[in-house]
Amino acid sequence: MRSFEVKNRTSAEDIKALRLITAIKTPYLPDGRFDLEAYDDLVNMQIVNGAEGMIVGGTTGEGQLMSWDEHIMLIGHTVNCFGASIKVIGNTGSNSTREAIHATEQGFAVGMHAALHINPYYGKTSLEGLISHFDSVLSMGPTIIYNVPSRTGQDIPPRVIHTMAQSPNLAGVKECVGNDRVEHYTGNGIVVWSGNDDQCHDARWNHGATGVISVTSNLVPGMMRELMFGGKNPSLNTKLFPLIEWLFQEPNPIPLNTALAQLGVVRPVFRLPYVPLPQEKRAEFVNLVNQIGRENFVGEKDVQVLDDDDFILVDRY
Repeated sequence: MRSFEVKNRTSAEDIKALRLITAIKTPYLPDGRFDLEAYDDLVNMQIVNGAEGMIVGGTTGEGQLMSWDEHIMLIGHTVNCFGASIKVIGNTGSNSTREAIHATEQGFAVGMHAALHINPYYGKTSLEGLISHFDSVLSMGPTIIYNVPSRTGQDIPPRVIHTMAQSPNLAGVKECVGNDRVEHYTGNGIVVWSGNDDQCHDARWNHGATGVISVTSNLVPGMMRELMFGGKNPSLNTKLFPLIEWLFQEPNPIPLNTALAQLGVVRPVFRLPYVPLPQEKRAEFVNLVNQIGRENFVGEKDVQVLDDDDFILVDRY
């Protein structure tokens, strides 16, 4: 694949150095298509506030609601517009090995710097099947393996990761099981990003994690950068905790989508099956913004509660 050889000049070592990676939100127009103008503004805000990488089309970006054409288009768009300023990590994982291979080939062909791969979900496989699945995609380029049993229904145990670590293309693991698992890997020389915003401070400063792949940084990128770059800061961690708790009261990305709409940086459009948080929870967010300080959040408009009628729910997109 000549385009892969020419465009992708990033090594796994380059990816291993990233401390703040944002799992970026995908905003929509009222008809459910991507709102690329709002998306570009979101990405710019991440770059200005010090994020070093971003996951495109991940769970937070609603890759699960995208066609593969949409997926690859958004990865390519992000690379072409921002690839010189931030590392673009495309979520090209799938529960089908065939689809994961094809999407990863396309993602590297349009220039992504690394791939994010989840383990096969729902139709779960054996440990040997996990190894064969990851083996099939690791040869293509720098890769982060994503372990989130609460969504996939299957843990990726250390034996699988240690086997995959023999590949020079394994950049590391996004780990959601907890900080004991984080420390197990970092103690064995494997790079780890915390996948849990509520645990990422301790993961970084007490358990050896390189950084975090964050949802919260969509809202407060500067504060999350300080949390990952500025040394131990329990007071900042405590200050952010109510926001993080609010963000995960319902499955991600429901609260995040609601919050970004309230901040006026995206249109209040939801692709179903996601729907906004109820009004009382929206009012709680306004109070959180006022407590933490509006200046710490993305965007420049006043935060609003928004009425139920302000939201558009799209079932065909």
